[in-house]
Amino acid sequence: MSADARKPVNQAGTANSKLAALNTWVAEVAALTRPDTIHWCDGSDAENDALIAQMLADGTLLKLNEKTHPDSWLHRSHPDDVARVEHLTFVCTTAQDDAGPNNHWMAPAEAHAKVDALFDGCMAGRTLYVIPYCMGPIDSPLSRCGVEITDSPYVVANMRIMTRMGAAALARIEKEGSFVRGLHSIGELDPDRRLIMHFPEELTIKSYGSGYGGNALLGKKCHALRIASHQARNEGWLAEHMLILGIENPQGETHYIAAAFPSACGKTNLAMLIPPEGYRNAGWKVWTVGDDICWMRPGADGRLYAINPEAGFFGVAPGTSAKSNPNALATIQHDTIFTNVGLTADDQPWWEGLGNGQQPATDWRGNPYDPEKGPAAHPNSRFTVSAKQCPSYSPMAEDPQGVPISAIVFGGRRPSLVPLVFEARDWTHGVLIGAAMGSETTAAATGAVGVMRRDPMAMKPFCGYNFADYFGHWLSFDTSGAKLPKIFHVNWFRKGDDGSFLWPGFGDNLRVLEWMIGRVKGEAHAVETPIGHLPTGADLNLDGIDLSDEAEAKLFGFEREGWQAEFASIGDYLDGYGPRMPQALKDEQRRIVAALEKG
Repeated sequence: MSADARKPVNQAGTANSKLAALNTWVAEVAALTRPDTIHWCDGSDAENDALIAQMLADGTLLKLNEKTHPDSWLHRSHPDDVARVEHLTFVCTTAQDDAGPNNHWMAPAEAHAKVDALFDGCMAGRTLYVIPYCMGPIDSPLSRCGVEITDSPYVVANMRIMTRMGAAALARIEKEGSFVRGLHSIGELDPDRRLIMHFPEELTIKSYGSGYGGNALLGKKCHALRIASHQARNEGWLAEHMLILGIENPQGETHYIAAAFPSACGKTNLAMLIPPEGYRNAGWKVWTVGDDICWMRPGADGRLYAINPEAGFFGVAPGTSAKSNPNALATIQHDTIFTNVGLTADDQPWWEGLGNGQQPATDWRGNPYDPEKGPAAHPNSRFTVSAKQCPSYSPMAEDPQGVPISAIVFGGRRPSLVPLVFEARDWTHGVLIGAAMGSETTAAATGAVGVMRRDPMAMKPFCGYNFADYFGHWLSFDTSGAKLPKIFHVNWFRKGDDGSFLWPGFGDNLRVLEWMIGRVKGEAHAVETPIGHLPTGADLNLDGIDLSDEAEAKLFGFEREGWQAEFASIGDYLDGYGPRMPQALKDEQRRIVAALEKG
């Protein structure tokens, strides 16, 4: 499996095959980075066992308690390498306007020269790993392949969980002859020598100086969102930062919903939702297709069909508990890689919010835990685990054709103004809702309350091209014969005058999703307002929930003056993208402003 770094290696063994371009690229990278050896990853158990043993020997991984967490490991990253680095992340298109004001831009020639200077000789003394992978089911026409070259065995182990990696992916690459190229090195883990470069026009990624997941697992945000969003625009589909869940009613009918939320808005919790007891007893079930990324394409019947391009979860550990997300907690009890969590005295993983009655002995840096020196687990500590281990995992996640999407949901953290749920009047209105979504900041975070940070479709850090063009691409799906999903907006985080949340959230969110499905089927009632169709409290099943008069008024109410200010702000936001902003969105904003002024 290893070879002299100076010689191109072809795992298929035929110099004239469609893998020639891959072999040439690997040889070019090897000449630049000068590794000691090259290893082509086949994704086998034996290969993984050998990598785990190697990382245990050199301290990259620590074995966790085999009785409580069998076949699970802890990785501690460098203290300066614990999250995505947006200010060092670039989209490198020929024309700067194509990257848009939503991205940091650098000219491709300059970007290649700058990052290649860092890659020069960086793998000396190391192994170069070639990771062929497929985003999505191997046999799905919606899937796309890539190859990541890395010098990190930790990346290899994680990519094996997060993608369909190895021999089957290489076979598909050989069949298709195309793939996304991703070059990664941990370098010196120096924050001043760290760059994450995307070249959408070349289907290429170059990441240097970080071992953190979002910067190093190139199949994830780099490929599945930044590069794929560009691919999707060219090929007529959508690559979105969305969960996918299935809701099965007592009659055995399943509707699939895709939902986009900014960080800290309960995305994974919704993807793995457990119905309230009354719903469970009645026969309702929730199925998890994906918790983070959704690729959607129009089907022959005019509906949008979606796959989860990932095979695993790369979830945030802190806050995950038997109360907040029992399915997630059950998922990570075995065969899991934990990153930057704390440890108990008997080597069990621990993080703030776990709530299991135990206490940490060691913090995420490996030091004795001292609460005065910070949390035991880093706030962005993670777990990497196969999606198939989730109790609510849907077998439809492997369906090559994807699942038909009945509804698309946008949402943010809005303590004021925005009601619990409303429905867009049509597709254009829905795109505007997605374009304008965001969250309000708090005094603890920024020193100012209610500052709106808009995060369109939750794609602000991940869209690989100009947002104005991206909104136009969304609008382009509204064609004759299209049977598009209904679009909704939710807000689980509305607060009362005393600062407490008005909606219980978690499993009770199914009550809102049930209303959405009723709207999709033409069975549920709603009140028409200038901002969209709203339910009344009587339109939702609120059995077992005791809402105050204030909660009823604010969760299901419509505040005209507040919305007038909101839509004025939305108009300014759209104008900020200049002449590329689709006129249809600006017209829709003006239509709603006019409706709000009518009183």
